[in-house]
Amino acid sequence: SKIFESYDDLEYYKEVVQYIPIGKPVWSYWVTSQYGSRSDPFNGKRARHKGMDLASRTGNKIKVMAKGKVTRAGTASGYGNLVEVDHGNGFKTKYGHMHKIYVKKGQYVEAGDVLGEVGSTGRSTGPHLHYEILYKGHDVDPMPFMKAKIS
Repeated sequence: SKIFESYDDLEYYKEVVQYIPIGKPVWSYWVTSQYGSRSDPFNGKRARHKGMDLASRTGNKIKVMAKGKVTRAGTASGYGNLVEVDHGNGFKTKYGHMHKIYVKKGQYVEAGDVLGEVGSTGRSTGPHLHYEILYKGHDVDPMPFMKAKIS
């Protein structure tokens, strides 16, 4: 019966991994600000950066990297047009400074669905996606998730 236990485990992990935001939310970008401590682009002071800034062209599509439910879709101070997705299992993602939002609060999304377009709304110095990943209420570095591969 050992082999069936491990098969059940495999099925469980195949299911769970659908809810973990793995991959790149924009196809074409360059990193303009890493996660962690940085110099604030507006006042030059040291500030904690809760996500990553991915510079891209206005209008480029922003995709969700895991299944979930849209918990916010609208303007939020600083973030401009913001979408937040709750993926369950402790994971949430945030997408800030969007030009256009295509989803509504309460909507369910699948990995690869388009949430909207890259923009420069809110506290922004140019078109980019501010991308945050939260786990159990705490922001984490999105880079390992963006680099991860699921075959």
